[in-house]
Amino acid sequence: MNTILAHRPHPLNDLVADHATALLAYAEKLTGDRHTAEDIVQEAVIRAWPHAERLYSTEGSVRGWLLTVTRNLVVDRMRSAAVRHESVGAEERDVALPDHAESVLVSVEAAGLLEQLSHDHREVLLHTYLCDRTVQETAQILGIPAGTVKSRQHYALNSLRARAAAA
Repeated sequence: MNTILAHRPHPLNDLVADHATALLAYAEKLTGDRHTAEDIVQEAVIRAWPHAERLYSTEGSVRGWLLTVTRNLVVDRMRSAAVRHESVGAEERDVALPDHAESVLVSVEAAGLLEQLSHDHREVLLHTYLCDRTVQETAQILGIPAGTVKSRQHYALNSLRARAAAA
């Protein structure tokens, strides 16, 4: 019989058969999530693949090496989740979102105050503050002198301050 064609099981098959159950239990204990544990065990086996023959041919604990790799993968995953301000299994928990009601209220009040301005004053504020244009750019767009833009801006802001204080 040709030895090249003879079927010889790969050490990786032995590795999975001998250690996968223990690795999965360990990873699940560390993560608290079965699916994450399965992903981590798969990654540990992938990392062991190039070293499978050497792992079985040298002295030392194959399972110990695999458990260390598994633990390191869990730690890496937790660290990367912490950097992204996430936690493993966070999608299953209720996450408190910051309340933005105050900013909405301020926006509504500001819009109400802007409606009380004349069209010319509102237009100048729109260009200079909301569109972040310079006085010169605003003057050119509106076809008025730069001094008029400054004057309208001044009176519009004073009017807004007075109305906001009265409200």
